[in-house]
Amino acid sequence: MPDDETTQRRVEADEALAQRNTIRGRNRLIVGGEAAGSDLLADDEIRLIQRALAEWGGPARCSDHLAVGIGFTDRRDLLDQCNRLRNALACDVPLTQTDWARVLLATEIVFVSDLMGSGVEWSTTTGLSDESTIRALRKIQRKLGRTIGPYYGKTPGE
Repeated sequence: MPDDETTQRRVEADEALAQRNTIRGRNRLIVGGEAAGSDLLADDEIRLIQRALAEWGGPARCSDHLAVGIGFTDRRDLLDQCNRLRNALACDVPLTQTDWARVLLATEIVFVSDLMGSGVEWSTTTGLSDESTIRALRKIQRKLGRTIGPYYGKTPGE
């Protein structure tokens, strides 16, 4: 259980973050590691992630082992959670750090992997070119870096 000093530091950090977000024209407070898509990404970047998550229910072929590596219980959980995450992004519902890590990793894999993801069929199934997707994905990776920092080198949810 956090002591009073730890709680005070968290409050001060949250207030500083809220102030920075207000300066940037954002009026939502990001608390406890949760953030809505609009707090972190541009609309086109959110749409890319939503499209990538939808690929898991279409041409992508995920195994239970890969789903666990991405941070889900199994393939069925990945499909269910991808639907939940797509809806959360559509409604601008805040996601946890774990969810952001899962979203990014699932997007990276579905775009690149021809064995498990959409791979070489990406541009055919999404209508998005590989070139524009990799440029957008690099922007997303940079923007989410701080949010997902605790999961570098780890399975999301560990």
